[in-house]
Amino acid sequence: MGRDSSVTPATTEAVRNGSDAVSISDENSLCERGYQSKACAFNNLITNEAWLVNPRQAGIVNESRVLVLYTGGTIGMLKDKNGVLKPAPALLEAKIRSFPQLHDAEYAASMFVGCKRPPLVVPYTGSTIRVLYTIYEYRPLLDSSNMTMAEWIRISLDIQKYYTTFDGFVILHGTDTMSYTASALSFLLENLGKSVVLTGSQLPLLEPRSDGRENLLNALLFAGTYIIPEVTLFFNNRLLRGNRTLKYSAACLDAFRSPNMAPLATVGINVNVNWKTVMAPSSLKKFRVHPMLSEEVGILRLFPSITSEIVQAFLAPPIKGVILHTYGAGNGPTAQKGLLAAIQEASDRGVIIVNCSQCPNGHVESAYETGNALTQAGVIPGADMTPEAALAKLSYVLSKKEWSLAIKKEKMQTNLRGELTVINHTLRESKLISAIGKIMNVSSFEELEALKTAILPSILCSIAAKDDCERLEVMRQCGAYLSSYDYDYRTPLHVAVSQGNFAATKYLLKQGASVHMYDRDRRNPLDVAVAHNHYDIIDLLVRCGAHLSLLAETLAEAMNSAACRGDIRRLESFRRAGANFTEKDLSGRTIGHVAAECNQLDVFEYLFKHELYVATTDVYGHTPKDVATILGHQEIQRLIEIRTPRGRTPAYHGSACRSQPPFTDGKGLRLAFLSCTKRSVKFQLISSTFFMQVTSFLRIALL
Repeated sequence: MGRDSSVTPATTEAVRNGSDAVSISDENSLCERGYQSKACAFNNLITNEAWLVNPRQAGIVNESRVLVLYTGGTIGMLKDKNGVLKPAPALLEAKIRSFPQLHDAEYAASMFVGCKRPPLVVPYTGSTIRVLYTIYEYRPLLDSSNMTMAEWIRISLDIQKYYTTFDGFVILHGTDTMSYTASALSFLLENLGKSVVLTGSQLPLLEPRSDGRENLLNALLFAGTYIIPEVTLFFNNRLLRGNRTLKYSAACLDAFRSPNMAPLATVGINVNVNWKTVMAPSSLKKFRVHPMLSEEVGILRLFPSITSEIVQAFLAPPIKGVILHTYGAGNGPTAQKGLLAAIQEASDRGVIIVNCSQCPNGHVESAYETGNALTQAGVIPGADMTPEAALAKLSYVLSKKEWSLAIKKEKMQTNLRGELTVINHTLRESKLISAIGKIMNVSSFEELEALKTAILPSILCSIAAKDDCERLEVMRQCGAYLSSYDYDYRTPLHVAVSQGNFAATKYLLKQGASVHMYDRDRRNPLDVAVAHNHYDIIDLLVRCGAHLSLLAETLAEAMNSAACRGDIRRLESFRRAGANFTEKDLSGRTIGHVAAECNQLDVFEYLFKHELYVATTDVYGHTPKDVATILGHQEIQRLIEIRTPRGRTPAYHGSACRSQPPFTDGKGLRLAFLSCTKRSVKFQLISSTFFMQVTSFLRIALL
């Protein structure tokens, strides 16, 4: 509890500037590759030099990328000469490379040719998706007992910074306060659409009996292969909702429990996900971070003979919110009138007091006189929230300056992130599955569940294709999971988008359908909308936080192909989807270069209309104007001269992190060449280069 009203990014500035340093000297080369700029300076130690190198064309291998934020904890500790566990900086990533259970060195070497330290790769597990991951190590590494609200905000901002770059996130954390961090992140990360998994270990990773290897491996698999848009905690073969957990044991490997909610998933021979319990986004808004928490909160645990003076002192200013840790179903010592008076006085002063039970399992109710007396004194029932979740939620709610006191009290009783139980009255399970099962002589629960998994996605996709929102709602109320996928990994949202069904698309998004799920061709719904030029749906998906999944070079080739055809509609689709029009293909060509080669005047008029034209150079130093001049396309040449007067440098469009076009010198070209592992791609670059050389020579000779 402190004097400052809240923790903000400014509060953490000293931590960032004083303790975080980039451990590599290769930051400039990363900038030259076009992946980062000095304006987006690294705030964390990155121990993996080639973390964003694109090794191949998209489509050759189905991969996902996971960012691991290593904050500290037992998992990376070593014993000193006295046998005391201490953090070991700059060690974890190097050791993981030597563990075949956590890194497929052979795959990395074959796919990342020319990289000194390629990204880490999860070994093959039978899944169709290979998970690549890179580790960010915080400086200094923290024992979780030293974790503060400033670190919670720091973690959330790091996730925000790389949200569109990675498919999922894993946070390595000490176990002592892991539940607090998981609860806080669940509120700070608003409209979350990707998996964020916290994990750690009871024994260091380097010890033979460590539980860290299994915990890390499974956390990576959940973050990289499943879209569970929540902050979760993985420990001892169970994936738990983060804000439902508490540390149960300091000595057992089964250290965490979720007393009032079943696991989201369990890991055995098979991985079983209970999709009905997954908390899906419920608003049509982009992902964002609320970078602020109130520090003026605390937990007051009641005990027999607690005096009113102690309670009054605890509730005195500057406190603004208190979790009252009560007995049983929310009861307190009502015989002490001074105690109730102190609570009433604080509540009247605007202090939000939330009633949480000291019993791990159960629900706060006002069934007893002693519990009802607290409610009458202004105490808010906390339902079945854990103290960790209630404290984090209270800190989050109090930091919302735009909310009135009445709204803040209402929000504390509202289920925001799945932190408390809400009883939903839904329709009975559809009899369709049972009827089909009867015909097929399927009767056991397991067989019926398997049949449901196989049939329901196809039914949902069929309904979505017909734009029938009423039937989708019936299916939802019958328990159907609206983000389930068919044999081609297409979700109902993929189908609705491809058909241009705006109503079904909007309905599915309101019900939490994920905009980040990939089909068999690794296309998310936004990629599908762009492929069909559905502008209204593209705009809707972007508002909901969707972003293109295409790799930079693949995106450049797709846009260049549209420019070559003069396909303005496709270019407009890419623009609405947020594509970076400065992306270059393997020959260093942008849309302008290709449009100049193919004499597509309409494309240039479109680029100038939307201020997308950039006079970048290809691998031979040719700008689009140079290409138009060499090929004798005079109309394009004149248009460029008119629209780009001397001394004017067109602004770059697209990623704010890019301060210069990639591959503008020999080093950049060499890096691009090394990033390609297929001979056909190399041949394409060489043949394109040869063609440009011959064309330039002939034109100069003719002139």
